[in-house]
Amino acid sequence: MEWKNIYRGFFMGASDLIPGVSGGTIALLLGIYDRLIQAINGLFSREWKRHLTFLIPLGIGAGAAIVSLSKVIDWLLEHHPGPLQFFFLGLILGVLPFLTQQADMKSKFRFYHYGILIVGAILVGSIEFLGTDETIMNNLSISDYVFLFFSGILASAAMILPGISGSMILLVIGAYKTIIHAISNFHFDVIIVTGLGIVIGIVTMSKLINYFLKHYFTATFACVIGFVIGSLIIVFPGWPSETREMITSVATFALGLFGAYILGKVEHRQ
Repeated sequence: MEWKNIYRGFFMGASDLIPGVSGGTIALLLGIYDRLIQAINGLFSREWKRHLTFLIPLGIGAGAAIVSLSKVIDWLLEHHPGPLQFFFLGLILGVLPFLTQQADMKSKFRFYHYGILIVGAILVGSIEFLGTDETIMNNLSISDYVFLFFSGILASAAMILPGISGSMILLVIGAYKTIIHAISNFHFDVIIVTGLGIVIGIVTMSKLINYFLKHYFTATFACVIGFVIGSLIIVFPGWPSETREMITSVATFALGLFGAYILGKVEHRQ
């Protein structure tokens, strides 16, 4: 078992709780994105045991983060959303140098790659302008469970794509508060139904991403970089109006940027 993947999974799980932040982005920062996609696809091959040794610790870490931090993240988003968003803003900005390096942007990018990048940034950034009003769903009907199942599929497809936040997709379609409330209060009916959708979405999307990485590596990374840039628009909460919050936000932004630098250096050196 690759037990160091527990802390990697923890970071990914924590990021997936934040609307606007993608677990796929964190996987890129940690230098395990390609391996993650290969491992998910490899579950249906003869080497499934080897891939499970990679995925199980990752899943344990992600699950631990989601269960232990759901209440904390919910509280921070309600009471201190600005500084929290600035922390993740710094983290996402810190990912970009590693992405451009991995894509070998200077030597491999052509004119049309920049076009793909711009389109990707616009597509993700435009999510910010969609409506996000929702309430917690109670007394669920069959149609509500079907909705939550397909919400899980959509969210997981976004989770595994760098730059596209699964939580933001859930927020846009009106399922985020219901699912976070269910996790925080251990409503297993909602957790199981949504979880099944998440598993199906991850497996399906990983196969698609794996194909594009194999056949259109540079174009895929151009799109990914665009997605990550677009996510900055979603995460940016606006400039704080109070001096105290401004200082706190600058500090958390610097902490996120520094954290991305340190994690990237350590992981990519390994």
